[in-house]
Amino acid sequence: MGSKKRRPISDINVVPYIDVMLVLLIIFMITAPFVQQGVEVDLPQASAKPMSPDEAEPVVVSIDKKGDFYLDIGDEPDKPIDAQLMVNRVAAVRQLKPDVPVLVRGDRNVGYGQVVDAMVLLQKAGVEKVGLMTDQPEK
Repeated sequence: MGSKKRRPISDINVVPYIDVMLVLLIIFMITAPFVQQGVEVDLPQASAKPMSPDEAEPVVVSIDKKGDFYLDIGDEPDKPIDAQLMVNRVAAVRQLKPDVPVLVRGDRNVGYGQVVDAMVLLQKAGVEKVGLMTDQPEK
């Protein structure tokens, strides 16, 4: 009695490929809205943990009720600063320390448009990510 030789099956198992495709589809669906924003901003939660002390000292751009800009670097941090001068100073700091974090501290009563203007100016200075400062909520 002779044994029959089995022929190898030449079909491709496509089930793992379908699983990978579905995972990639979900990842792209979740990340697509974040990619479409013009100004990239890392929005902190109201109860976010504070910055760790080992991080570099951040550059802070403040906006008061009147919409004036203040920069915590330079010779007079408590005087309003011109928008172009702010861009130049932040760009100079970013050239020396490219990883320095940049934070925007806006007054509660300032308009949203003025905060966006500050973030656009920071983007012109070469800042990719901007953090927004908040106060911890009272318990």
